[in-house]
Amino acid sequence: MAADTDTKVIALLLVEGVAMMSLASAIEPLRSANRLLGREAWRWRLISLGGRPISASNGIPLPSEPAEQIQPDPDMLFVCGGLRIQLEDERAYLALLRKAARTGITIGSLSTGSYLLARAGLLDGYRCTIHWENRPAFQEEFPHLDCTDKIYEIDRDRLTCSGGAAAMDLMLHLIQQRHGADLARRVANQFHHERIRNERDNQHGGRLERLAGLPAPLRTAVTLMNDHTEDMLAIPAIARRAGVTARQLERLFLRYCEMTPTRYYLALRLDRARELLLYSERPIFEIAVATGFTSASHFSHWFKRIHGERPSEMRSARQARDDGAPPPGPHP
Repeated sequence: MAADTDTKVIALLLVEGVAMMSLASAIEPLRSANRLLGREAWRWRLISLGGRPISASNGIPLPSEPAEQIQPDPDMLFVCGGLRIQLEDERAYLALLRKAARTGITIGSLSTGSYLLARAGLLDGYRCTIHWENRPAFQEEFPHLDCTDKIYEIDRDRLTCSGGAAAMDLMLHLIQQRHGADLARRVANQFHHERIRNERDNQHGGRLERLAGLPAPLRTAVTLMNDHTEDMLAIPAIARRAGVTARQLERLFLRYCEMTPTRYYLALRLDRARELLLYSERPIFEIAVATGFTSASHFSHWFKRIHGERPSEMRSARQARDDGAPPPGPHP
């Protein structure tokens, strides 16, 4: 491999509430690569609108440079998302991203940063990904996008990452591309990162993750349930498509999931409803319909039984957190 002595600059565009785990997982492999190489092969710059300090998801303030004045142009720009999906100054972020894209640099995102890229129109015609918990709401808002469940996606000059530790895998991939597999392994070993995952690896999370390695009919049944949260399938129909009888399917669910297929289907739909409540602005009645409920009252009843609070309470608490105010209710 030919020597690459240039310094590659990565601009990390921070939004309020940026996920610290994603940010650290992106920066630390680059720092380690520089140390092992004995030179500044990678440089990272924290930027924000106006250069104001940004509070991370854990409350730690992060100093940053004005994104509007960064010179020279970086080689890559990553939007580093966090807890907030809706931003007060979103239009300014979108304008900044579109301007950066016009320069031809590589554009990427970490965690919920994919929302800003999508709203800027920068993911049209590209494969992309986002954290598994945000994916249902993301697909609802952008049904035309090819959003996969991979830990990261690289499609030409767009790099999207599901966040968390997956950001380390993405950066290790970039290090491997530029400096070779040996250095990437050495960097990974610095962080006890035993296996460098690639873009073929799926995310793991939610109820589907707990089915890994279980009988094929059970996995098929749950996949069908997950694909039909609004246009619900009857349990006997699911059993037929899974290649078992309804009674056999019930025994499988009781044995491996400790609940009936009907109850599992209900819990799966309510999990989806929770994600839509937290990560979308859809009205509660629309969420009820999208998860197979015929009335808001029926939806509210079962949601409280499973999640311990009414949909309206969860939505209000989320909005209060987004506004920086304490959630409604009694306080010490």
